Amino acid sequence: MSGSISPLKSVASHPLSGSIAVPGDKSISHRAIILGSLTIGQSVVSHLLESTDVLDTVKAMVALGAEISRSNDGEYIINGVGVGGLAEPDNVIDCGNSGTSVRLIMGAIATSSINVTFTGDVSLRNRPMSRVLKPLSLFGASYISRSEGRLPITIKGSSEPMPIVYKLPVASAQVKSAVLLAALNTPGITTIIEEQATRDHTERMLKLFGAKVTSKITEFGNEISVTGFPELRRTNITIPSDPSSAAFPLCAAIMVEGSDIVVPNVCQNPTRNELFSVLIRMGADLTFENKRQQSGEDIADVRARYSPALSGIEISGHRAPSMIDEYPILAMVASVAKGKTTMKGIAELRHKESDRIQAINEGLTAAGVKLEVGKSSLTVYGSGNGFVEGGNLVKVYNDHRIAMSFACLGLVSKSAITIDDSSIIDTSFPNFIAMMRGAGATLQSL
Repeated sequence: MSGSISPLKSVASHPLSGSIAVPGDKSISHRAIILGSLTIGQSVVSHLLESTDVLDTVKAMVALGAEISRSNDGEYIINGVGVGGLAEPDNVIDCGNSGTSVRLIMGAIATSSINVTFTGDVSLRNRPMSRVLKPLSLFGASYISRSEGRLPITIKGSSEPMPIVYKLPVASAQVKSAVLLAALNTPGITTIIEEQATRDHTERMLKLFGAKVTSKITEFGNEISVTGFPELRRTNITIPSDPSSAAFPLCAAIMVEGSDIVVPNVCQNPTRNELFSVLIRMGADLTFENKRQQSGEDIADVRARYSPALSGIEISGHRAPSMIDEYPILAMVASVAKGKTTMKGIAELRHKESDRIQAINEGLTAAGVKLEVGKSSLTVYGSGNGFVEGGNLVKVYNDHRIAMSFACLGLVSKSAITIDDSSIIDTSFPNFIAMMRGAGATLQSL
């Protein structure tokens, strides 16, 4: 994130057109760096998301002993230390704004006999980490933290870790991934049970690197098991484009009259593409072309055209884990649809970079959209395209997805919407503003 505040004005736009090259998937990028660091030998990662968040993961793994360099053509070359080979860092590890970095790396070090202190920016230091610290403690790790497990946190990794069976109390791919990473340096088989399926990038990538991972559906839910002490093999990976980032230009094209854009190489992992299914149910004109596989993930080129007949729908809570990051931009689409869109089971949004339910409510209400807010639900009453008043200043609370969502809504509002700080967007989508401008969006830096 930039050190200076960067307001952004979003103004009613001409049609969006062309091809928008979205950066590499954020979730997969984090995991590729971490797992590459746990191999013996050299792995090469192409199309890595070079965002602040991911680069914080790179810095952290270097501090823990991995050798990572960037080639002139943008590839990341990783010389790993092997499972159990992470070293105690010389200094505190600062994960910036990245909850993924801190949670996954805590898992990676929890079963190594080292002490590591983690911190982050103001937003990250206010995010509770108890849900990941609890299962890591079951392995034998101990920690000291502020109340509710907030950063800064010092973790003392277990010298004699024991395998665990752990049922996720809340659907969370980050907690699941932390447990799976901790299990790598633990003897025997560790099993994690999730009632609701969450994104499975960690399981897919563990298999790609040669770990023994099994999954099965039982009466208790989805059971994922990993066998400890694998010899991870060096692997070359090309990161697909991030569907959560692709959601912004695609949804903007759906909303802006006359638009027709393509986002190539978008990850189509079934645990990540629920937003596209929801948009199609609402009447969006989306098509998926050139379907194929890349580095263990399904990908496709996604085309979006202006969709004037969007209708509100009800979205059940069981869909939330596979589109949890896309609710802010979905709320913008719902505001230009006709009728009521109800999003259930989204309490997790209150524990992201910001309380996203609150941020969405504040911004849309100020833009003239009617909403109803529950503890774990959000209902948006859309009046159809062309009826969002806008004219408001949106406080984004250091949240990149809130910033990009309202930047997209301003493109179809009667009056401009101003984002109080767009610099936070760099944590996940560097060059978002430039790419959107290149497609025709009217985004003015102030």
